[in-house]
Amino acid sequence: MMNEKILIVDDQYGIRILLNEVFHKEGYQTFQAANGIQALDIVTKERPDLVLLDMKIPGMDGIEILKRMKMIDESIRVIIIMTAYGELDMIKESKELGALTHFAKPFDIDEIRDAVKKYLPLKSN
Repeated sequence: MMNEKILIVDDQYGIRILLNEVFHKEGYQTFQAANGIQALDIVTKERPDLVLLDMKIPGMDGIEILKRMKMIDESIRVIIIMTAYGELDMIKESKELGALTHFAKPFDIDEIRDAVKKYLPLKSN
């Protein structure tokens, strides 16, 4: 059985580890990236089924990462994680670029888990 792949993109180590642990336990194959370069490399090589993408990343911001991911794989599914609700223009732009939904930090892990299950149901054997 091929497990669905989730890529977690966040420059905060603690958040990456938390999300990685949660989704790994759920049975997903997980990948982590601390920045845009790593994220795009993983998208190219692994073709993840879903990306959890933080918008506030030093260097290449979330919108730029999202645009480039869509160039690599038009059908890639992305859930946005924001540092603040004040980023309304970013939310709007990410939705226009095809992001599925968004969460604000600090997020409720169960809400993110539910969203992932909604957009990426695990295939049973």
